Amino acid sequence: MKRLFLYGALFLSAVWACTSVPITGRNQLLLVSDSEMNAMALTSYKQFLDTNKVISPTTSQAAMVKKVGDRIAKAAQKYFEQTGKPDYLSGYQWQTELVQSNEVNAWCMPGGKMVVYTGILPITLNETGLAVVMGHEVSHAIAKHGAERMSQQMVAQGLLQAGQIGLQIAMQNKPQATQGLWNSVFGVAAPAGAQLTLLANGRGQESEADHLGLIFMAMAGYNPDEAVAFWGRMASLSKGSKPPVFLSTHPSDEQRIADIQSLLPEARKYYTTSAVSTSTTTNKK
Repeated sequence: MKRLFLYGALFLSAVWACTSVPITGRNQLLLVSDSEMNAMALTSYKQFLDTNKVISPTTSQAAMVKKVGDRIAKAAQKYFEQTGKPDYLSGYQWQTELVQSNEVNAWCMPGGKMVVYTGILPITLNETGLAVVMGHEVSHAIAKHGAERMSQQMVAQGLLQAGQIGLQIAMQNKPQATQGLWNSVFGVAAPAGAQLTLLANGRGQESEADHLGLIFMAMAGYNPDEAVAFWGRMASLSKGSKPPVFLSTHPSDEQRIADIQSLLPEARKYYTTSAVSTSTTTNKK
């Protein structure tokens, strides 16, 4: 019965809240607005930076991270201008920071607020390897994967009923649960059927971010072929430490590399060796 309610609520909500992901064209359910997501992201981002060690932009590593982030963001804007959607990223306030941490990680919040951890730099090796990572993370934000996950989980947990839309309504209904959901989108409990569905969508989102990321890095002047080498290094690093792919939000290493190889012919069409200007990209607020 719970599963039937979940699917029914999702179906009814999708009637007026369905949109599509750029490049892939996949339909997705979005019950929260960009402005709501971006506002919460900005608050969380400031809190994170206030409680972590941000590397000075005068260092060579931080300068490289900013350079790559600016070029990827500029390339994404260029893509939407060329495809007749110049205002698609109008609510984004791009900012990239390098943070001291041994964790092998990077992420981009809704609205373009990104963090790269120093622990991933030995794996990226160079500027192009870093572009693989940052192109992928920027694509999560551009594809609105965070809003999609929030929408799915708010319905799954009863934070929104069929016909309701928005974070403000969810906060009014169950503020503590909604805030907790934001803090850990995929770490919360949910009905078994819903949890498996959401995890499967997570794997799809990872593959989708790989797809978009290849195109954005190529447009930024970085060779997309480097993605195969980078994910090969990540595979070597992670052997024996991942859960079974069926219950993981990430594709298997072998599947990811195979998928990327199949996407390279498309990405190469966007590849240009000329650097993308970054003089007007970053917009900190």
